[in-house]
Amino acid sequence: MRKVIARFLKVLVLLGTIKSIAQGQDTIVNRMANVVKNDTLKAQENPFNPLMGFLSKENYSPQRSSANYIHSGIEGDVPFFRPEIFVKKGKPKFTQIKTRFNPVHDLSVLPINNDILGYWEKKNQLGLDLNQIAFVNWSAGGDNSISGIFKGDFVRKYIKGRLSWENALSIKYGINKQSDRELRKTDDVLEFNSAFGYRSSAISDWYYVSKLNFKTQFTEGYNYPNTDDPVSRWFAPAYLFVGIGAEYVSPKTRIKYYISPLTYKATFVNDQRLADQGSFGVEAAVVDDLGNIIRRGKNYKAEVGLLFSNEWKKEIFKNIALEHKLTLYSDYVDHFGNIDVMWEFKLDLTVNDFVKANIGTYLLYDDNIKNKIEKGGVQITEGPRVQFKQTLGVGLVFSF
Repeated sequence: MRKVIARFLKVLVLLGTIKSIAQGQDTIVNRMANVVKNDTLKAQENPFNPLMGFLSKENYSPQRSSANYIHSGIEGDVPFFRPEIFVKKGKPKFTQIKTRFNPVHDLSVLPINNDILGYWEKKNQLGLDLNQIAFVNWSAGGDNSISGIFKGDFVRKYIKGRLSWENALSIKYGINKQSDRELRKTDDVLEFNSAFGYRSSAISDWYYVSKLNFKTQFTEGYNYPNTDDPVSRWFAPAYLFVGIGAEYVSPKTRIKYYISPLTYKATFVNDQRLADQGSFGVEAAVVDDLGNIIRRGKNYKAEVGLLFSNEWKKEIFKNIALEHKLTLYSDYVDHFGNIDVMWEFKLDLTVNDFVKANIGTYLLYDDNIKNKIEKGGVQITEGPRVQFKQTLGVGLVFSF
């Protein structure tokens, strides 16, 4: 009889415990349901990090074993949520926390991550590539030469939620000195890019984007050996592209595709002699039969057209990164179908944090840019030509 009574009491205790647990679970579930109305949480209510938001359950499948999912452990209408932050996977803006939520624990006791690094990413990089060769009593002959290219890249990127804003400034200047020959320019670039984008939804790979590109050079350029008549100068030419469109970023390959049905292109020629010649597509000067200028050439040309670009950057082998940029542009008014091509292909080889090598090819075709050559000491303007440049450099790089 005593054994039967003891067993009966144990059953009552066990039933009471189960009822208490069930009531506790119901309390937690009700509390979560009140907090996460309409299957959403405000970013500031996220107990993990104020930079992280919650996505609704329709976007994810319930997985009890996942360390990144929060669930109540009860089947039914209880929503599932996962912390989400809209930054590059490789560089999160928070200290990652992996935890399994146990419904018998109160949300208030979960650890809160207050280590916020900010919304800005930055990159500052300076480099110097050098090449030198010298001969002393060298029977095979040769000319002493030394050349160098100074490079600088500065990037500022702002990311907050589905909003991103990236700004990049790139400068290059190279010179070459060979024996008794005059100092010659080998590279000269000043380029600024800005892209403002907004992702259409939290799980979309499409962005609404507005882009700006400005490009010019610092000093005069010549068709050597003629150093009397520059073929380019500061702001002659200078190019400005401003457009709006859509950009798709592949989630697997990170390849970017950008199309802008409305892109404004401006060409500036801030040198009257070059403008009078009609260089770089601006309207040339009007002259009479004796060669006297009746009307000066214009220093500015505006176009509106269609622009498509494709970018890809990836480490293809260890310490070898490939970068590819292709831009195609066609003006709606002036010979639509004539396509301006700008293509850049680079390989960056890393020796260590301070020594790097690079190989680059640059191809350019613009129907408005006429080729200039020297014949018999006279500068002659031909039709448009494919322009090609190849570079190879090994040098020092300093990042800060």
